[in-house]
Amino acid sequence: MAGSGDKADPVVPLTWGVTVISIAVIVIISLLVAGAIWRRPGIAPQPAGSKIAVDEKTDGLRWIWIGVGISSLVLLFTVVWTMVVLAEVTSPATKPALTVEITGHQWWWQVRYLSNDPSQIFSTANEIHIPAGQPVLFKLVGADVIHSFWIPALGGKTDAIPGQTNETWLEAHTPGIYRGQCTEYCGLQHAKMGMLLITQTPRDFAAWRTHQLESPARPSNGGQWAGLANFTTHCGSCHAVRGTDAAGSLGPDLSHLMQRHTIAAGILPNDPADLDRWIADPQGIKPGALMPKPELSANERASIISYLKTLN
Repeated sequence: MAGSGDKADPVVPLTWGVTVISIAVIVIISLLVAGAIWRRPGIAPQPAGSKIAVDEKTDGLRWIWIGVGISSLVLLFTVVWTMVVLAEVTSPATKPALTVEITGHQWWWQVRYLSNDPSQIFSTANEIHIPAGQPVLFKLVGADVIHSFWIPALGGKTDAIPGQTNETWLEAHTPGIYRGQCTEYCGLQHAKMGMLLITQTPRDFAAWRTHQLESPARPSNGGQWAGLANFTTHCGSCHAVRGTDAAGSLGPDLSHLMQRHTIAAGILPNDPADLDRWIADPQGIKPGALMPKPELSANERASIISYLKTLN
C-alpha cells in the first residue's frame, strides 16, 4: 500500500503503524491469556459443604500495573501520531490551483469546475481531471441523500450531504488514472456509483480545460443532424450539450461525452456498443436509476448514437 499524493503520503505509515501495533497487542494478550490458563493453580477436590479458603496473593497486581502502563503509553503514542497526521493533511501546503464542485446524485457524480469568471465555468460527469503536482480544492454536496467521495490512492473519505457543503483537497504526484467510489450506502445502485480521477501534466490539463469550454463540433451529415434532432426531442430535457437546444440538468452534461473513458458512472466502457446497450435499456443495467427506458425505434436510437459519437 502506497500513497500517490501529498494528502495520502503521511496516512500510509500511520495506517501500517497502527496495524502493526494492533496485531502486536492481540498477540501479547493472547499469549498472556494462554499462559494464565496453562499455569492456573490446581484445586484439590473438597468435601461437600466445605468452604474453599481464599488465598489473597498480591503478585498479580504488579502485572496489571505494568500492562496498563505499557498500554497507556502505546495508546498515547498512537493518539499523538494520529493528531500530527490529521494536522498535516487538514490543508494543503500551497494555495489550491483550482476549485471543483462535486455533487453526488443517485447514482452518478456531477463535476463542476468553478471560477470567478462565469465564462470559465463548465460541467462534466463521473470523470475528474486535475493537474498533477498541484493541490485541488473540492466542494462536496449531496443532491438527494448522503453520498461519500473517496479516491483511495489520494486521500480519505468525505461525505457529500444534502443542504451542506463539505470541503476536502487532493493532490497527485504524477499523471495517472485513479479509481474512486461512493462509500456511503446511498440506495439500490450504491455499488455502481464509481468515478475516475485523471491527473495530467499542467500543460495537458490546461488544453483539456480549454477544449471542455468549447462547444462540440456541429453535425457534418444528414444522419448526424437527424440524431441531434432526436436527441434534443427525447433526451434534451434531462441532458445538456453545449451549443444546442438540449439544456437539461437532471442527468449528466454530455457536451464532450466521447472523451470520457466510461459511461453510467464507471460501470460500462465508453464505446458505441455499450452506449447502445445503455440507451436501449438503462433499467436493465442499473435498476432504479432515474434514467427511464426511452421509447425509441431502432433507427432513432442509431441516429442518436451517430450524433453522440461526434461529441469529442
